[in-house]
Amino acid sequence: MAFKDPSFQDRTNSAAQAKQKALEALRAKPPVDEAAVAERLAAREAKEAAERAKNAAKRQAEADAKAAKKAEAEAAKAKALAAAQVSVMSDADKKAARDAKYAARKNKKK
Repeated sequence: MAFKDPSFQDRTNSAAQAKQKALEALRAKPPVDEAAVAERLAAREAKEAAERAKNAAKRQAEADAKAAKKAEAEAAKAKALAAAQVSVMSDADKKAARDAKYAARKNKKK
């Protein structure tokens, strides 16, 4: 026996036989059915379109929620500002407003 027991030529022959066997298996493969390919393509496009619509709806809902939250914050800010203005009124301003209210009520009775 030799030092390398399958020899180089034995190994190249077995590699060539394996390659030939793989090529024959590839040639024996049935041809691609165009109808099946078209059907898979249409199904994939429909799935992608549905996913895009779902994502668009989700983004719209997030935008609506963000806008509502912003409007709510603006309303709270305006209410706080109005409350601050009422509390900032000086005693003289408060007295003048109270007197005007009483005078209006008195004039309404006449």
